[in-house]
Amino acid sequence: MTSEDTGRLIYLVILGAALAFWFFVQNRDSMNRKLQQASVWALIFIGTVAAIGLWGDIRQNAAFLSTVDAQAGTITVPRARDGHYYLTASVNGQPIRFVVDTGATDLVLSRQDAEAAGIDLSAVAFRGSAMTANGAVRVAPVTLDSVAVGPISDTRVRASVNDGQMDESLLGMSYLQRFSKIEISGGELVLTR
Repeated sequence: MTSEDTGRLIYLVILGAALAFWFFVQNRDSMNRKLQQASVWALIFIGTVAAIGLWGDIRQNAAFLSTVDAQAGTITVPRARDGHYYLTASVNGQPIRFVVDTGATDLVLSRQDAEAAGIDLSAVAFRGSAMTANGAVRVAPVTLDSVAVGPISDTRVRASVNDGQMDESLLGMSYLQRFSKIEISGGELVLTR
């Protein structure tokens, strides 16, 4: 909590206390009924404050959802605030969030996402290596049963599991090349089959 937030909180507490004092002084004759009305207004106030506080998160999450047009065979992904394009795909039936990365050679899963997709990490061999921004990491080649975005689905997809630390799995060129067209325009990434 910043000092600005603390100042706002103190202001709201003082304002609320002043309003409560005025309310009790004005309504000391019919207190029961007034307390019921005050409770309703307090709940309305709390609900409004909560809605305003959560609105930014709700708007941010809703604004960055990808859309799939099965008829046209397109996937439209809006650019996130950090400048990246994020796409959630179903890998072996499990939803996994990817960063669309044209600089990555493969579709690369983090260890956590690989486990979520049902890959037994004790059965894979981390015999390969890849260069990342953090240096060389060990990788294990795997074949995914299915990768789907909405109705657009692929089977037997070649991928790698990264043995290093990764915040997000990467949707690299080995998967992106399955699309006939990749276009970035107006803050959107459009993948066309």
